[in-house]
Amino acid sequence: MIVRIMGEGQVTLDDSHVVELNKLDDELLEEMESGDEEGFRRTLGALLDSVRRLGTPLPDDALEPSELILPAPDATLDEVREMLSDDGLIPG
Repeated sequence: MIVRIMGEGQVTLDDSHVVELNKLDDELLEEMESGDEEGFRRTLGALLDSVRRLGTPLPDDALEPSELILPAPDATLDEVREMLSDDGLIPG
């Protein structure tokens, strides 16, 4: 799957990593619901770091349709709230 991190670019990520990323996504959702700003920052950073570590960056001039769009590392709690679906940031 192709994942875009807003403000950074796109990476290709094997579908087998979705389970690992969903765990972080669930934590992020819980922290957002409870208003835990510190936990939110920590977990968002861990989620984005995992995508960077597990994914392969696409060239800067490549523009592929993204199956998943993640917020920038400095996104606010409110900005991320607007991006959420019922499943969080990562469906499934």
